[in-house]
Amino acid sequence: MTDNNYKAHLALLGANIIYGANFLIAKGLMPDKIGASALVLLRIIVAGILFWIVKQFVKEKVKKKDIVLLAFCGLFGISTNMLLFFHGLSLTSPIDASIIMTATPVIVLILSAFILKEKITKNKYIGILIGAIGAVILIVYGKNAVGTSSFLGNLFVFLNACSYGLYLVLVKPLMKKYKAITVISWVFLFGLIFVFPFGINDLLATNFNGFTTNTYLAIAFVIIGTTFFTYLFNIYALNYVPPSVNGSYIYLQPVLSFILVSLYAYVFGNDEYAQDINLVKIASCILVVFGVYMISKKPKLA
Repeated sequence: MTDNNYKAHLALLGANIIYGANFLIAKGLMPDKIGASALVLLRIIVAGILFWIVKQFVKEKVKKKDIVLLAFCGLFGISTNMLLFFHGLSLTSPIDASIIMTATPVIVLILSAFILKEKITKNKYIGILIGAIGAVILIVYGKNAVGTSSFLGNLFVFLNACSYGLYLVLVKPLMKKYKAITVISWVFLFGLIFVFPFGINDLLATNFNGFTTNTYLAIAFVIIGTTFFTYLFNIYALNYVPPSVNGSYIYLQPVLSFILVSLYAYVFGNDEYAQDINLVKIASCILVVFGVYMISKKPKLA
């Protein structure tokens, strides 16, 4: 393995550690410190500005015929995706959210079959079924679960995963046509347009005077770390490792979420989070991860 390969894997590890920590850190901000819609709007504004700054070093124009598709990518990949995720996370357990998000590759495969007419093999059908069972068990379990789990929150996170999965399918032809920074800059611009009406009142009603240094650090982590740096880490890694390797790192997110919630519950004595870890969630996680593994597994050559 070359130095660049090592750096690529470190970049992927770093990105997924940030993703895993985001579930707990963002959960701690909402709704007491800041509303979900306000946090989404802040995230899109700041990250969007950073992307457009980087975009100035890439001289590439977008064709008019692709503007509509970019707008749909902004709708499903940024506004709908983020609003559903943060509202869902504000209602449910970080562990639940991380497990459900792991099912995104399953959703992408299903949507790719319908929209892009991609073939689904027998192994992939099995993977879809297993992953879906795990996700459904977890969502339904949220109705009666103790701790911070919630049926509505889990449902929002699942719908968010569906929205993000649709975005990944829609953006695929654009990523082949343009540089990644060009696509993501335009996608964030359209995302801002769609989110602004939902988030502006929430943002204006936020009591910034009540923010502590820790609050600002947590918001900076969610806005800059989880959006901007993870994107750059993933783009860097894709230059040296295949997308399948990149995608496999998603398995780390529920594991990291379990670890962080366990530390928060048992080391720092948060009893409510202590109830978020149980056999049902562990079993659901195993089913979802195994389902994703089945659909990601390359078929053996004859």
